[in-house]
Amino acid sequence: MNLINLETVTKAYGPKPLLDAVSLGVDDDDRIGIVGRNGGGKSTLVALLAKRIEPDEGRVTHARGLRLGHLAQRDEFPEGATVRSAVLGERPEHEWAGDTRIRDILSGLLGGLPLDAPLEDMSGGERRRVALARLLVPDSDLLVLDEPTNHLDIEAIDWLARHLKARRGALVVVTHDRWFLDEVTERTWEVVDGRVERYEGGYSAYVLAKAERARIAAAAEEKRQNLLRKELAWLRRGPQARTSKPKFRVEAAQALIADEPPPRDSVELTRFATARLGKTVLDLEDVSLELDGRSLFRHMTWRLGPGDRIGLVGVNGSGKSTLLRLLDGGQTPSGGRIVRGKTVKLAHLSQNLEELDPARRVLESVEEIRRRITVGKREWTASQLLERLGFRGDAQWTPVGDLSGGERRRLQLLRLLMDEPNVLLLDEPTNDLDIETLTELEDLLDGWPGTLVVVSHDRYFLERVTDHVVALLGDGRVSLLPGGVDDYLARRRAATAPRSTPQPKPAQDKPKPAAHSWKVQKELDRIERRLDKLAQREAELHERLAAHATDYEKLTELNDQLKAVQAEVATLEEQWLLLAEDTG
Repeated sequence: MNLINLETVTKAYGPKPLLDAVSLGVDDDDRIGIVGRNGGGKSTLVALLAKRIEPDEGRVTHARGLRLGHLAQRDEFPEGATVRSAVLGERPEHEWAGDTRIRDILSGLLGGLPLDAPLEDMSGGERRRVALARLLVPDSDLLVLDEPTNHLDIEAIDWLARHLKARRGALVVVTHDRWFLDEVTERTWEVVDGRVERYEGGYSAYVLAKAERARIAAAAEEKRQNLLRKELAWLRRGPQARTSKPKFRVEAAQALIADEPPPRDSVELTRFATARLGKTVLDLEDVSLELDGRSLFRHMTWRLGPGDRIGLVGVNGSGKSTLLRLLDGGQTPSGGRIVRGKTVKLAHLSQNLEELDPARRVLESVEEIRRRITVGKREWTASQLLERLGFRGDAQWTPVGDLSGGERRRLQLLRLLMDEPNVLLLDEPTNDLDIETLTELEDLLDGWPGTLVVVSHDRYFLERVTDHVVALLGDGRVSLLPGGVDDYLARRRAATAPRSTPQPKPAQDKPKPAAHSWKVQKELDRIERRLDKLAQREAELHERLAAHATDYEKLTELNDQLKAVQAEVATLEEQWLLLAEDTG
């Protein structure tokens, strides 16, 4: 059943239309993701679909009785609103408390928020959760969501994805969160140059299909260029040669990702990083920190080595930004010490960006740091890097005071990179960046040789640019997550799940023989001793990698040994968990 139709719709804000004679429709089983550059017309398209704005030309029609829920980018509530009044309205408690679906929404999005709490004092993330809950509680035929993951942490994004996947009804969503797009959508619309290009599948399928279209277009362009060269050659040879029929060979298009190397050469980057940093980068030794009477870290020991690329996750308020301030020296620990390498040159992109001179032009603001830098093996000018991060053509001469929040963030990040740091701390670097800019930033960081720590709610970006994920789980220390973000979410779900009352075992369940338990415990002890030895071996290999930073062949050999050790550790940890369950 068709829910919404757009017929030759045009909408412009200025001389160039954002949408030009666009015709498309939304059916009752559609799950559509909308992508495109910032300012390209994505929000305009969803506002037209929801009839929040009217088209300049064409028309938008809704099915009779359509129940449509629309989430805008800005969360607006009546003055004096509370969580209860915004989400549940006048519903009596017995009505919503007995509804499993509503209880799931309240616990999934509003856990920890009192229902009578006023909204005016809440953070952006809390208000976003309330806005989502308000939207999801009523039944809808179609949800139209504009950047629903803004201000949400990884756990909330994971819950929202699982809820939307289980929910019946149509969905249209604009987001730069590529993991979220892959989880909840089955079709993709790309808004580009006033058109809407349509692709089957979520984000991954869209990338593949777009690459295939680009390959076909390149082949067609090559053929056109060959035809032009043929015509030119014909004209230059003159009438006497017009009976000849020169042939031009067009090479067959290669497979899209044949022989495509990995995103980054980890061994080469480690060699570069070690040469720039030496053995010691940042060592936190027995560090404790108390803030406002609250103990954030307790006797924490953590080592950051040359070339480490670490993703840092944790619930809001767990101390992620504070940990970055400890690393950059902006926060002094209450106990313990922080050892910094002598050659460390650190740059920190915080959530609160420093003020930039509003009168300076974008290009001038970057060139005052440096005019050109080398990333990996390639040299870039300030203008070329600005182009890569979305400042194209005349945009480089825009006064800084006229930039949006997302543009200022891109500019600040580029200024940090131009100073050629060898340790980079990024706190939510993806805020307000579109997908195209994110992929350019990822490609740029692929060739950046140094130690990197990233805090981000964007799971795709986090896993794309880092090699390991660590978490702050509320126990005052940093925990390594071998399974990455999936591991973190599993641990959080286990920690927050309501504890069920233990059930008595059936009478026929006999206790395990003592001999069996003794053998299991002996095997557990053996595995633990082996894991201790492997931990020492891993530390030794890291030291040797640093010592042979300029010997590429030795680095490759040592890196292979390190991977073998890490693989054995993973196998033993899995065996230990299985045996531990057996003793329970």
